[in-house]
Amino acid sequence: MNRAEMIEAVVANKKSGIETKAGADRALQAVLDAIKVGLKKDGLASVVGFGTFKVKTRAARMGRNPQTGESIKIGARKAVTFKASTDLKKSV
Repeated sequence: MNRAEMIEAVVANKKSGIETKAGADRALQAVLDAIKVGLKKDGLASVVGFGTFKVKTRAARMGRNPQTGESIKIGARKAVTFKASTDLKKSV
């Protein structure tokens, strides 16, 4: 499901109370922005019944260039992980 399909689903869902695509787009963007702010501020964003987004630090490591086989150093970085809630797992 892509963004446009999500917007359509929000408009089609009578429980949302949103009747226009523009309103659904703004609501979706607000949720995504709130998740980004939570990750930046606390390193964690949790949506009850859906799951938890978390920032993890990946250590530096040695890797290989697949074209040449040469060893290369891959630097440390931050990555976002997602753990689905029990409710979400049961519904899929």
